[in-house]
Amino acid sequence: MLLPVEKLIYGGDGLARLPGERLRGDDRGRGKAVFVPFVLSGEKIEATIVEQKPGFARARADAILDPSSHRMVALCPYFSRCGGCHYQHAEYEHQLQIKKEILWENLRRIAKLEPSCEIQVHPSPPWNYRNRSRLQVRTRPEFAAGYFKYASHELLPVTECPISSPLINRGIAALWQVGRRSGWLDGVREVEFFADAEDTALLVEVFCGPDVRRAAVRWCAEQLRSALPEISGVVAVRENQKREQERVLEVGATEITYRTSQQAFRVSAGSFFQTNRFLINELVELVTHGRSGELALDLYAGVGLFSAALAGNFRHIISVESSRTGTDDLAHNLPPNASAVCCATGQYLSADANAAGAETGNRPPRSRGGEVAGRMGKGKLPREYLHTPDLIVVDPPRSGLGDGVARALAEANAPHVTYLSCDPATLARDLVPLLAAGYRIRDLRLLDMFPQTYHIESIVQLLR
Repeated sequence: MLLPVEKLIYGGDGLARLPGERLRGDDRGRGKAVFVPFVLSGEKIEATIVEQKPGFARARADAILDPSSHRMVALCPYFSRCGGCHYQHAEYEHQLQIKKEILWENLRRIAKLEPSCEIQVHPSPPWNYRNRSRLQVRTRPEFAAGYFKYASHELLPVTECPISSPLINRGIAALWQVGRRSGWLDGVREVEFFADAEDTALLVEVFCGPDVRRAAVRWCAEQLRSALPEISGVVAVRENQKREQERVLEVGATEITYRTSQQAFRVSAGSFFQTNRFLINELVELVTHGRSGELALDLYAGVGLFSAALAGNFRHIISVESSRTGTDDLAHNLPPNASAVCCATGQYLSADANAAGAETGNRPPRSRGGEVAGRMGKGKLPREYLHTPDLIVVDPPRSGLGDGVARALAEANAPHVTYLSCDPATLARDLVPLLAAGYRIRDLRLLDMFPQTYHIESIVQLLR
């Protein structure tokens, strides 16, 4: 059937509509929405419906009858079969325009917002930008490594990834070399490569099933390091009965040193760090520039990327991170006037967590085995600091803050909130209680942290 594409929506699909049902006379109702991947706004396509739902349908584009002037030939040979990228068929400048329009639409539709400021867009080099990539591994009937196929959990073997760094691509080649030459052990499910800022060292994390043998994992780790000397270490983990990640073994380094324009950060296997190696310094500058005062809260702090930059202009920093591994790195990376708290953000913002936070002025929280998981600045933080921060920075996961945390954030009464978002829909949802509490948007930025994909990273500066 012939379908005109109206626009692109968040998730990578184009929106078209089936012909509307006849109502009265010659009028027609609004047709059912049809979602079609790998198309562009304004194109006319020949399509086949592949899935029918009560409220929408999904289709496959069989032919582009009237292509967009922004359409181009994809660079990657796996594009449209691999589920990782969504926009390689669009010129990069047009990708930025698509994301800007989608961000605006979500703010209007969900937050009922017409921001008075313009969205400022910060582009990225469109290729080789990823410093972290995770591949699926299959061992039977023969070795293969790659990504999931589009809209499935079926493995697509890949030997290269043009959005990953050159060193990660060499890591992928080494993985294939070892797998083809000597086989690969049963029980390995995924392999993740993490490259440092200079793209000269790799930390490899191997994700295993519950029955994997340590000796076999060690042998494979040593084979990988022999095939690629830039691999500084391999850490193997598996899920225990409590669905927690536990380490099976370590070969070589268990962490990597990631240098930014501010400082060098320790990032251990399992800790979160920003993925676009070209935009990290610009990201930190946009989040922290011009901010100063007595106290800043860095919530969802990771290993302290923003905390470290803020510490030079604030008397005290409290950095909250829920991951124990991340909190250990956070404590290591923070300067003396900052404290690391291992706690969920919602708990920290609650009244009980505030009381517990005041307690940590004398005693930092402890993690497994009794080792210190946080480091405090000199002296005890005055209790009122926990209620009157000058700045709160939030960098939540894709699920966003949620209503409870968003409302608690508003009740913290900080005059300035910086929200770093990786999902425009959850951002718009979270803005509703913040705007209702009297915050207004001072600045809105779109950083293209994930070129070639539908993912949208944005920074919202809120003032009260």
